[in-house]
Amino acid sequence: MFEKVNPSHPDKVADRIAGALVDMAYAVERDPKIAVEVLIGHGVCHIIAETSVRLNSDDVAFAVHRIAGIGIKVDYVEVPQDEHLSNNQAVSIRCGDNGIFKGMPTTDEQRKLSEIARDIYKSHPHDGKYVLDGEKLVICQSNTKESQLNWMYPNATINPLGYWTGGTDVDTGATNRKLGSDMGDSVTGGGLHGKDLSKADVSINIYAYLKAQETGKPIELSCAIGDQFVDGRPYCELVEIAREYIKSVGGFERFAEWGLI
Repeated sequence: MFEKVNPSHPDKVADRIAGALVDMAYAVERDPKIAVEVLIGHGVCHIIAETSVRLNSDDVAFAVHRIAGIGIKVDYVEVPQDEHLSNNQAVSIRCGDNGIFKGMPTTDEQRKLSEIARDIYKSHPHDGKYVLDGEKLVICQSNTKESQLNWMYPNATINPLGYWTGGTDVDTGATNRKLGSDMGDSVTGGGLHGKDLSKADVSINIYAYLKAQETGKPIELSCAIGDQFVDGRPYCELVEIAREYIKSVGGFERFAEWGLI
């Protein structure tokens, strides 16, 4: 049993905006320290960024309008990261937070639904949510008539409440609210999106997920802020593994589109 949302779901729109700001920070510095929270809906996008590098407010607004639409009002608040948190990273990259993490191998069911979601999104790039439970497939796809999808998935339940428009004019979106869609059976105490690589919520989650795929077994890890070793490896190595993964998918904004699965 698995639920997946597409990149135009309001929560994913928020994740993508947060990811775009992290990409901006990495364009300025190799190892910026940044954490971004986004709440968007009904014509307004509220953003708070705790960051070690200044972001241009016009660039922030452009990213919001590019991802979410031209007519959205942008409320952007930028503050420096707390000095005590910054000092944790002053000498070297060390674990940036406390946390628990469980990486799980992706199941055939999760892989199948992710392929279905991507397939639908290619021709219907609008807000959508999908559920697969054994042979039961539920497709809720906005701006799409049942007949447009019925020929692709004749046995699916499609838009059970009928035609709908979706998007941030219908529902609000917030960062890291769709971790089940992003991570499947994996577990975290934090969130994947809107944070730099020093944050364990990003690097250890990615590392645990990749190791679970490699070994085919659950991977359970925990850390404390300031840790220099996790899973018997220097924390900086885990950061580099996560950095390469983010590069491979095209950056933090692209990572936010679909998450790990």
